[in-house]
Amino acid sequence: MPLHAIERQITFLYTQKLAETAHFYENLLQLRLVLDQGDCRIYETAPRAYVGFCKRMQPEGEVREGVILTLITPEVDDWYQSLSALGAEFEHPPVLNPKYQIYHCFLRDPNGYRIEIQQFIQPFDAQE
Repeated sequence: MPLHAIERQITFLYTQKLAETAHFYENLLQLRLVLDQGDCRIYETAPRAYVGFCKRMQPEGEVREGVILTLITPEVDDWYQSLSALGAEFEHPPVLNPKYQIYHCFLRDPNGYRIEIQQFIQPFDAQE
């Protein structure tokens, strides 16, 4: 039995490019900014789930492997088309991944973080 229920989730990531990051998440992905702390900005990705970006110095051009921000949606193609029209560059168009039973595509934000836009072919609740 857990000591306390987890009520919210925030994934914090560092950036040297806070203004470009804010533009990407606010204008391209159109996430709602829930808290601006000056050097940290927190966005709502889903009810009670958030991603935060804090300005910190890091080596320039370093790609953040091993970190993927996954946005779950039944409208992967719509996201792909809309973001492409706004100038986002994807690794490839959406594809079906039969191993994991997902339909998805990837792009990177201005910091090199990988973003996956994904749909589960068989949703979580259908597997329970």
